[in-house]
Amino acid sequence: MARAITKKIISGKFKGKTLHLPSMTTTRSSKSIVLESFFNTIQFDIIDANFVELFSGSGSIGLEALSRGAKRIFFMERDRNALKVLEQNIAQTDPAACEIYRGDTFANIGSVIKRLKAMDESAYFYIDPPFSIREGHEDIYKKMTDLIEDLPLSVVRLIIIEHMTGLKLPSKIGPYTRTKSKKFGKTSLSYFRQE
Repeated sequence: MARAITKKIISGKFKGKTLHLPSMTTTRSSKSIVLESFFNTIQFDIIDANFVELFSGSGSIGLEALSRGAKRIFFMERDRNALKVLEQNIAQTDPAACEIYRGDTFANIGSVIKRLKAMDESAYFYIDPPFSIREGHEDIYKKMTDLIEDLPLSVVRLIIIEHMTGLKLPSKIGPYTRTKSKKFGKTSLSYFRQE
């Protein structure tokens, strides 16, 4: 039997908790170095903030945000196996602070926006779509930029995209401008916010 793949929460109140990861054929996990850099960038801003993790997989980024003081996490995932793992991981932290939106992220984003508007609050949006080289995901980046263009300014604090370093993202997507990009080998993080 294959050994379960795991990673630990790096910092905060759930530091050291072991998170399970879905099979690599389903999702890929963000590297620790990428996570570390991202959370160093937003470390104090995330406290008491809302955080939306699109294409959540195991939920490792959202749960790291929760551990570091974010107040509410919105997870969005479609894959059944990944959802099972996500639920197990949430159960080890603070389920009351987590909301899971099951199904297609592009279809469900409207519900998350509605929820944030009802709360009259904004959120960090962490977007780590499946790489476009995967079967069935050839148009994923086009759909992702369309989704970002449609995000209402009132609900967005910051948009973070984790993507293949070779992908050339525009410097502006709708009302959002890229303010920073950082490379980590084959993976890059790009930050977009309202100018």
